Amino acid sequence: MPWHIEGTYFENCNCDMACPCSTSGLTAPADNERCNVALAFHVDTGEVNGVDVGGLTVCVVADTPALMSDGGWKVGVLLDASASAEQAEALGAVFGGQLGGPMEGLAPLIGEMAGMESLTMAYADEGRVHQVRIGGAVDMVVEDFVSPLDPTGRGVKISGVGFPADTLAVGTSSTSRVDVFGMSWDNVGKNSFSAPFAWSA
Repeated sequence: MPWHIEGTYFENCNCDMACPCSTSGLTAPADNERCNVALAFHVDTGEVNGVDVGGLTVCVVADTPALMSDGGWKVGVLLDASASAEQAEALGAVFGGQLGGPMEGLAPLIGEMAGMESLTMAYADEGRVHQVRIGGAVDMVVEDFVSPLDPTGRGVKISGVGFPADTLAVGTSSTSRVDVFGMSWDNVGKNSFSAPFAWSA
Protein backbone atom coordinates (compact mmCIF):
# COMPACT_ATOMS: atom_id res chain seq x y z
CA MET A 1 0.00 0.00 0.00
CA PRO A 2 1.43 3.42 -0.92
CA TRP A 3 2.44 5.69 1.92
CA HIS A 4 3.56 9.30 2.29
CA ILE A 5 4.88 11.52 5.05
CA GLU A 6 5.99 15.13 5.03
CA GLY A 7 7.15 17.68 7.53
CA THR A 8 10.42 19.17 8.76
CA TYR A 9 13.71 17.59 9.74
CA PHE A 10 17.07 18.54 11.18
CA GLU A 11 20.26 16.71 12.02
CA ASN A 12 23.48 17.26 13.90
CA CYS A 13 26.73 15.32 13.58
CA ASN A 14 30.28 15.67 14.83
CA CYS A 15 31.66 16.94 11.52
CA ASP A 16 32.70 20.55 11.19
CA MET A 17 30.36 22.84 9.28
CA ALA A 18 28.93 21.42 6.03
CA CYS A 19 29.48 17.70 6.67
CA PRO A 20 31.30 16.03 3.75
CA CYS A 21 29.34 12.79 4.18
CA SER A 22 26.02 14.33 3.14
CA THR A 23 27.45 16.76 0.62
CA SER A 24 29.32 13.96 -1.22
CA GLY A 25 26.56 11.34 -1.24
CA LEU A 26 28.51 9.31 1.35
CA THR A 27 31.59 9.08 -0.90
CA ALA A 28 33.88 11.36 1.16
CA PRO A 29 34.97 10.59 4.73
CA ALA A 30 33.74 12.44 7.79
CA ASP A 31 35.96 14.91 9.62
CA ASN A 32 36.58 12.42 12.44
CA GLU A 33 37.31 8.70 12.81
CA ARG A 34 33.62 7.99 13.46
CA CYS A 35 30.49 9.84 12.39
CA ASN A 36 28.06 10.37 15.29
CA VAL A 37 24.75 11.71 14.01
CA ALA A 38 21.15 12.18 15.11
CA LEU A 39 18.36 13.05 12.68
CA ALA A 40 15.00 14.27 14.00
CA PHE A 41 11.91 14.17 11.77
CA HIS A 42 8.62 15.83 12.66
CA VAL A 43 5.75 14.54 10.52
CA ASP A 44 3.25 17.31 9.87
CA THR A 45 1.00 15.17 7.70
CA GLY A 46 1.16 11.57 6.55
CA GLU A 47 -0.50 8.22 6.17
CA VAL A 48 1.15 4.80 6.34
CA ASN A 49 -0.87 1.65 5.64
CA GLY A 50 -4.04 3.62 6.23
CA VAL A 51 -2.80 4.96 9.57
CA ASP A 52 -2.65 8.74 10.09
CA VAL A 53 0.81 9.58 11.49
CA GLY A 54 0.62 13.38 11.41
CA GLY A 55 1.89 15.30 14.42
CA LEU A 56 4.46 12.69 15.47
CA THR A 57 8.26 12.84 15.73
CA VAL A 58 10.91 10.21 15.01
CA CYS A 59 14.65 10.38 15.68
CA VAL A 60 17.31 8.20 14.06
CA VAL A 61 20.63 7.92 15.92
CA ALA A 62 23.70 6.41 14.27
CA ASP A 63 27.39 5.71 14.80
CA THR A 64 29.21 4.98 11.55
CA PRO A 65 32.71 4.66 10.08
CA ALA A 66 34.24 7.87 8.73
CA LEU A 67 33.47 6.68 5.21
CA MET A 68 29.78 5.94 5.61
CA SER A 69 29.58 3.90 2.40
CA ASP A 70 31.81 1.30 4.07
CA GLY A 71 28.72 0.16 6.01
CA GLY A 72 28.72 -1.36 9.46
CA TRP A 73 26.50 1.38 10.89
CA LYS A 74 25.05 1.09 14.37
CA VAL A 75 21.54 2.57 14.25
CA GLY A 76 18.73 3.10 16.74
CA VAL A 77 15.26 4.57 16.22
CA LEU A 78 13.39 6.63 18.79
CA LEU A 79 9.62 6.84 18.40
CA ASP A 80 7.22 9.40 19.81
CA ALA A 81 5.64 8.10 23.02
CA SER A 82 2.39 9.84 22.08
CA ALA A 83 2.00 7.48 19.10
CA SER A 84 -0.55 4.69 19.34
CA ALA A 85 0.63 1.12 18.84
CA GLU A 86 -0.57 1.27 15.21
CA GLN A 87 1.18 4.59 14.58
CA ALA A 88 4.41 3.38 16.16
CA GLU A 89 4.36 0.23 14.05
CA ALA A 90 3.75 2.24 10.87
CA LEU A 91 6.51 4.78 11.52
CA GLY A 92 8.88 2.07 12.71
CA ALA A 93 8.43 0.29 9.38
CA VAL A 94 9.06 3.49 7.39
CA PHE A 95 12.17 4.51 9.32
CA GLY A 96 13.38 0.94 9.56
CA GLY A 97 13.24 0.72 5.75
CA GLN A 98 10.80 -2.19 5.57
CA LEU A 99 8.25 -0.22 3.51
CA GLY A 100 10.63 1.14 0.87
CA GLY A 101 11.46 4.79 0.49
CA PRO A 102 14.68 6.60 1.43
CA MET A 103 15.49 4.48 4.49
CA GLU A 104 15.35 1.25 2.48
CA GLY A 105 18.31 2.51 0.46
CA LEU A 106 20.38 2.85 3.62
CA ALA A 107 19.48 -0.59 5.00
CA PRO A 108 22.45 -2.42 3.40
CA LEU A 109 24.81 -0.08 5.27
CA ILE A 110 23.44 -0.99 8.69
CA GLY A 111 25.49 -3.57 10.54
CA GLU A 112 23.71 -3.36 13.89
CA MET A 113 20.13 -2.32 14.56
CA ALA A 114 20.43 -1.20 18.18
CA GLY A 115 16.68 -1.15 18.68
CA MET A 116 13.56 0.98 18.76
CA GLU A 117 12.34 2.79 21.85
CA SER A 118 9.35 5.05 22.57
CA LEU A 119 10.10 8.21 24.55
CA THR A 120 8.42 11.54 25.24
CA MET A 121 9.37 14.06 22.56
CA ALA A 122 9.17 17.85 22.27
CA TYR A 123 10.00 19.16 18.78
CA ALA A 124 10.05 22.83 17.80
CA ASP A 125 10.79 24.52 14.48
CA GLU A 126 11.04 28.27 14.95
CA GLY A 127 12.41 30.04 11.89
CA ARG A 128 16.11 29.26 11.74
CA VAL A 129 16.20 27.50 15.12
CA HIS A 130 15.26 23.82 15.36
CA GLN A 131 15.17 21.80 18.55
CA VAL A 132 14.11 18.48 20.00
CA ARG A 133 14.20 17.00 23.46
CA ILE A 134 13.63 13.27 23.77
CA GLY A 135 13.38 12.00 27.33
CA GLY A 136 16.88 11.81 28.77
CA ALA A 137 18.24 10.40 25.50
CA VAL A 138 18.54 13.36 23.13
CA ASP A 139 18.71 17.14 23.57
CA MET A 140 19.52 19.04 20.37
CA VAL A 141 19.25 22.69 19.37
CA VAL A 142 20.64 23.89 16.03
CA GLU A 143 20.51 27.14 14.10
CA ASP A 144 20.73 27.67 10.34
CA PHE A 145 23.70 29.84 9.37
CA VAL A 146 23.37 33.21 7.66
CA SER A 147 26.57 34.50 6.06
CA PRO A 148 27.55 38.00 7.15
CA LEU A 149 28.57 38.50 3.51
CA ASP A 150 25.05 37.80 2.21
CA PRO A 151 22.86 40.93 2.15
CA THR A 152 19.74 38.85 1.38
CA GLY A 153 19.87 37.04 4.73
CA ARG A 154 18.52 33.88 3.13
CA GLY A 155 21.05 31.59 4.77
CA VAL A 156 23.52 29.10 3.36
CA LYS A 157 21.95 26.14 1.54
CA ILE A 158 23.30 23.13 -0.32
CA SER A 159 21.23 21.68 -3.17
CA GLY A 160 21.34 18.41 -5.06
CA VAL A 161 21.88 16.38 -1.87
CA GLY A 162 19.03 13.88 -2.33
CA PHE A 163 18.75 12.48 1.21
CA PRO A 164 16.84 13.26 3.30
CA ALA A 165 15.81 16.18 1.08
CA ASP A 166 17.23 17.80 -2.05
CA THR A 167 18.15 21.16 -0.51
CA LEU A 168 19.51 21.50 3.03
CA ALA A 169 20.09 24.59 5.14
CA VAL A 170 23.54 24.53 6.74
CA GLY A 171 24.06 25.46 10.37
CA THR A 172 25.63 24.56 13.70
CA SER A 173 24.46 23.24 17.05
CA SER A 174 24.24 25.14 20.33
CA THR A 175 23.11 22.06 22.27
CA SER A 176 23.75 18.47 21.25
CA ARG A 177 23.70 15.66 23.77
CA VAL A 178 22.91 12.05 22.90
CA ASP A 179 22.96 9.11 25.30
CA VAL A 180 20.94 6.11 24.10
CA PHE A 181 21.42 2.59 22.68
CA GLY A 182 24.99 2.55 23.99
CA MET A 183 25.83 5.64 21.95
CA SER A 184 26.87 8.80 23.77
CA TRP A 185 28.27 12.13 22.56
CA ASP A 186 28.16 15.90 22.78
CA ASN A 187 28.40 17.63 19.39
CA VAL A 188 28.03 21.26 20.46
CA GLY A 189 29.32 23.69 17.83
CA LYS A 190 29.33 21.07 15.10
CA ASN A 191 27.51 20.67 11.79
CA SER A 192 23.74 20.78 11.35
CA PHE A 193 21.41 20.53 8.39
CA SER A 194 17.68 21.26 8.26
CA ALA A 195 14.96 21.11 5.60
CA PRO A 196 11.35 20.38 4.83
CA PHE A 197 11.05 16.75 3.68
CA ALA A 198 8.50 14.71 1.76
CA TRP A 199 8.86 10.94 1.42
CA SER A 200 6.66 8.36 -0.22
CA ALA A 201 6.74 4.85 -1.62
